[in-house]
Amino acid sequence: MSQGNRKPVNEEVLGLVYGLAAYGLWGLFPLYWKRLDMVPAIQILAHRIVWAFFFTLALCFILGRKKELAALFHSPARLAAAFGAGLLISVNWGIYIWAVNESHIIGTSLGYYLNPLLSAAMGAFVLHEKLDKGMIFAYLVAGLGIVVLTVSYGKLPWVALSLALSFSFYGLIKKAAALDALTGLTVETGAVFPFALTFLLFQQKAGNGAFGTIGVTGTVMLFLAGLVTAIPLLLYASGLKRLALSKMGFLQYISPTTQLLLGVFVFGEVVDLPQGIAFGCVVAALFVFGITRRRSNTDSGQ
Repeated sequence: MSQGNRKPVNEEVLGLVYGLAAYGLWGLFPLYWKRLDMVPAIQILAHRIVWAFFFTLALCFILGRKKELAALFHSPARLAAAFGAGLLISVNWGIYIWAVNESHIIGTSLGYYLNPLLSAAMGAFVLHEKLDKGMIFAYLVAGLGIVVLTVSYGKLPWVALSLALSFSFYGLIKKAAALDALTGLTVETGAVFPFALTFLLFQQKAGNGAFGTIGVTGTVMLFLAGLVTAIPLLLYASGLKRLALSKMGFLQYISPTTQLLLGVFVFGEVVDLPQGIAFGCVVAALFVFGITRRRSNTDSGQ
């Protein structure tokens, strides 16, 4: 087939591929961070930020994206959005790493099950994406699960809620500001880079630093944290540019399902009754959400 006869790649299909790849990789993250459970979570977070910044900055120069990077600094609103996104994703990373290494993988899974619903809600109320009765019913069912979990434990499931909220707001900012995948991530990590680097230097000077002191494998894994961090985020940002926030958020069920399976079958965590009810409610909500989205797309001819 000649090049002139090739059909252009559907942007929505391409966004779907990027989203699937991003969430698939995120689902496997516990396998990586659990290998570094001898390192304090705050140090792992700092290494993620530092090496991700170096990796994305180098990639900007290699791919000739210096003009796009400079243009971002000439747009105060988009620059502020990138800084805000950087703070949110840092909070998300820190909580996630701590939870994984403290054997709360099931809690992280619940948080990322909730995120699609929060993303859809933000898309509807902030970006004015369509909100229908099916979505409202899905939120009520998911909310019931969180209420059951809260009442049974006597406290809010803060790990799940904080992960869901921080990543939902992160996606909202990137969507609203139309941040470029690579340059956006470079500035996001650059916003918190000075604090992360300063912290690591002080830790190393005080003799508490893990880098170079936990063996070759652990040190290399800390160094590669930037690459491991950046790749799925770049895929996510690329997908987010091509899909509605509500559709992109729904793909996230891949990640928590994988994490839930890892938590139970690989790391031996136990799902208790309140967690089981909460998971059942959230999964049921996602099922309703998916069915109503399919009907909505069929009715609109998409």
